[in-house]
Amino acid sequence: MKKNYDIIAFDLDGTLTASDRGITNSMQIALRHFGIERDTESLKRHIGPSLTDTFREYVGDDEEQIQLAIKKYREYYVAGGMLENDLYEGVEETLKEIKNRGKKIILASSKPMVYCEQILKHYGLDKYFDFIGGSNLDETRSKKVEVISFSLENINETPGSNVLMVGDREYDILGAKGLGMDSVGVLFGYGSKEELQEAGATYTIEKMTDLLEIV
Repeated sequence: MKKNYDIIAFDLDGTLTASDRGITNSMQIALRHFGIERDTESLKRHIGPSLTDTFREYVGDDEEQIQLAIKKYREYYVAGGMLENDLYEGVEETLKEIKNRGKKIILASSKPMVYCEQILKHYGLDKYFDFIGGSNLDETRSKKVEVISFSLENINETPGSNVLMVGDREYDILGAKGLGMDSVGVLFGYGSKEELQEAGATYTIEKMTDLLEIV
């Protein structure tokens, strides 16, 4: 029996956009400041978690060093790296149809909210969202549970069985589970099918338009 989801929450990187080019380029710029070289492919696993968690792995627990790495990352990212990405096939078609069905759509990304807004506006997708939620620039409110709750709060809703989270990494699935919500793992992003299933995704889809069979 098909469930009635009134609110669909989306992740951004690896879910709506293929953003690895801009993110990995920004990471490489930041890491080179510390004399660290990493190839693009190896850096893709960092798409999803907060920058603080990512750079701690490379520069250690020194907060000043972590913040310097984030600063260097953002110098490139803000200058154009954030737009070095592509929309996945079927994204706009799916968002438009979900809105036509009377559902609410929110973004719940660990990326800073100011960048999320710019990216969605650039691709003309902002008009489909009831709220665009992300983290703060200081990396607070970056955990998925926090940002989902924040986005729902801004449309006067609370987490529950009527909300569906759509994302490509275990963080999206575990965040939804922690709030008592169902989730969809997209198989075209940066997480593997095994990762999504082990995290407990309610559904998995191979292309974005498959979401329309669920909602």
